[in-house]
Amino acid sequence: AERVYGVNSKSPLATACAVEAVSTSSAGRPPSVCSVRPYTLRETDKHTPSANVQLHQNRIEVMAGELAKGKRVQPPWSPPAGTDPPQLRLYNSLTRAKEVFVPQNGRRVLWYCCGPTVYDASHMGHARSYISFDILRRILMNYFKYDVFYCMNITDIDDKIIKRARQNHLLEQYKQKKLSPTQILQDVLAARTPFQAKLADTTDPDKKQMLERLDAAVTAALGPLQGAVESGATEAVLQTQAEVLLEEAKDLLSDWLDSKLGSQVTENSIFSLLPKYWEGEYHKDMEALNVLPADVLTRVSEYVPEIVEFVKKIVDNGYGYESNGSVYFNTAKFDSSDKHSYAKLVPEAVGDQKALQEGEGDLSISADRLSEKKSQNDFALWKASKPGEPSWDSPWGKGRPGWHIECSAMAGSILGESMDIHGGGFDLRFPHHDNELAQSEAFFENDHWVRYFLHTGHLTIAGCKMSKSLKNFITIKDALAKNSARQLRLAFLMHSWKDTLDYSPNTMESAIQYEKFLNEFFLNVKDVLRAPTDITGQFEKWEAAEIELNQSFYKQKAMVHEALCDNIDTRTVMDELRTLVGQSNSYMASRKSAKLLPNRMLLKSIATYLTDMLKTFGAIEGADPIGFPVGGNGQNVDLESTVMPYLKVLSDFREGVRKIAREQKVTEVLRLCDAVRDDILPELGVRLEDHEGLPTVVKLVDRDTLLREREEKKKVEEEKQKKKEEAARKKEEQEAAKLAKMKIPPSEMFRSETEKYSKFDETGFPTHDIEGKEISKGQTKKLRKLYEAQEKLHKEYLETAPNGS
Repeated sequence: AERVYGVNSKSPLATACAVEAVSTSSAGRPPSVCSVRPYTLRETDKHTPSANVQLHQNRIEVMAGELAKGKRVQPPWSPPAGTDPPQLRLYNSLTRAKEVFVPQNGRRVLWYCCGPTVYDASHMGHARSYISFDILRRILMNYFKYDVFYCMNITDIDDKIIKRARQNHLLEQYKQKKLSPTQILQDVLAARTPFQAKLADTTDPDKKQMLERLDAAVTAALGPLQGAVESGATEAVLQTQAEVLLEEAKDLLSDWLDSKLGSQVTENSIFSLLPKYWEGEYHKDMEALNVLPADVLTRVSEYVPEIVEFVKKIVDNGYGYESNGSVYFNTAKFDSSDKHSYAKLVPEAVGDQKALQEGEGDLSISADRLSEKKSQNDFALWKASKPGEPSWDSPWGKGRPGWHIECSAMAGSILGESMDIHGGGFDLRFPHHDNELAQSEAFFENDHWVRYFLHTGHLTIAGCKMSKSLKNFITIKDALAKNSARQLRLAFLMHSWKDTLDYSPNTMESAIQYEKFLNEFFLNVKDVLRAPTDITGQFEKWEAAEIELNQSFYKQKAMVHEALCDNIDTRTVMDELRTLVGQSNSYMASRKSAKLLPNRMLLKSIATYLTDMLKTFGAIEGADPIGFPVGGNGQNVDLESTVMPYLKVLSDFREGVRKIAREQKVTEVLRLCDAVRDDILPELGVRLEDHEGLPTVVKLVDRDTLLREREEKKKVEEEKQKKKEEAARKKEEQEAAKLAKMKIPPSEMFRSETEKYSKFDETGFPTHDIEGKEISKGQTKKLRKLYEAQEKLHKEYLETAPNGS
């Protein structure tokens, strides 16, 4: 049995497949040799375990009989042990640790993200969150294959919006009055008094610095208008100076007008125009950044009835109370419950009055409002509207939603009692997200409204904090005027999504160079793939170099996967992709130096993988299988495949002309060929690369990039020419100096140094120094060497000079 079956003949053979032996006898084969096939259970065999045992015993008897005849069967098969693949872990702010990501319902992921408060232009701080979450969302959907349902809100009712809308309305009315320059001057001076009092009371250094800058700008604009009024300047001059002052002082003038007239602004539509405009601008910015739109977008103004019902239930559940027409959340009552815990995200921040008041809003921290609460830690669910604020009906009277309640009500309406992921900026953890958690769990009476809280890191500008309220921000439009959306996204990918990102020239330069590095690789691979071959020629034999590169390829892919599983670590991913490109470039360079073509299929696989990863991250759009789209602005509709055949014909023709011109030494034709390469084709977005002994490489590159490259090359060449000319000038000067020195007879070389020597012998050799002392033997020895060297130089000059003159 051991010889024939490869198993212990004493075993019951239950560990091996039952087999059915079929004897065969044919010419040239002994009757004892037979073919054997695995035995599979028939439907009639599939009964009870005892029936299966009997079945195996029957098979054993059959096999034992076959053993006696010396027939062979298949040996037993052992499955591989395998390795455990890495699991996706996400940094969960609820535990401050990386946790294995387990959706509540199969592959479906419910995700809510805090959207913008739309009262001004979107800035790079917004981009930090929305690009980062777009990257995470795409990776979960396209790489890990989760079914992500993404919900985001727009805050269009808020203290900041109310105040800004009211001030804009009042300032616009003020401008429409066409007041005299003198009246504008008086009003600005009146508005400056409370502003300077506010400046004096401000202790926050960043805010104080911002107010001081504003005060300095107003002071600078006040002087000229005051001087013009005192000197009796013309109306035109006065009007011009008044317009300058009005522009510089608009912020403090708006505050002053609001304090006087704000309570008279009551029309709800006034408060909706501002957020509607800025929401539209926000969507345009997100589209320009290639950020996917949310599956569901909720606006606070559209959910007021749902918010009212949400607040009512919290009150009914015993966690909210009404006070003077407002409703507050009872944090102490909630925290004392066995089922609940307040401030899960940042428990150490409980009692931080500055953070709590920022959460309540500028219009809601007056002494009367604060006295309405049972505890300073309580926060508003519903705010009674004061004069000059929009309002909606509620069981507690006219009012408007609190800031935190909006997300709870809207997310609850769409996603239900529990979501998988909640995202937002790091600075929203307390009090906003902690208050969201508390009121939502009070509403649903659970302790798991959010399973994973993801918070993106801060964004700084050249190391300084970015803040819209401090007027220290760069708008997304301004950023896109300097860099492309892809470059911004690459910069974000090259940093951890949860850490602080510094937006600076160095950061962006790194992203630009990374993009260039990738693009050159893609262009080189495309050139390799364009080399003509038949259908079988594309499958070349693999040598040691190909095997080594392929092993590196799979190693880097494994490293990329591991990094993505480790809290979606795109920073490490980008490093691994860079390594893969570097290895591929080295392989192509070695083949090029050996005058051999690289392996097409291997490079195509690597380039396709890199392209797919960049598409997954949202850094490449379009259907091109390899590389960045060419053309831009919707022109990438297969531009490359359309124009490349014509460019190839032009390149081949030019190469042939250059070859003939070199052989015939026709330099003018060579110069024309260079002009086509260096001056004409770059204007059309085409780069030609000439390589000695190899075909010219044709690449489609962005025109602006090529023109920048041309300018840089021109600067380098000019610099080289300058250095060359400088070296020639120095050499000429040195030669002239040497010649001038050679012309001097040795008898004259020391006589001119009257500040050193006073007496000379008949040959012009010095004997006494300037003080009349005889020159020492040691000094004489040194001077003699110089004298003899000059003799030699002068003799050389006399021998080479024309006519010996």
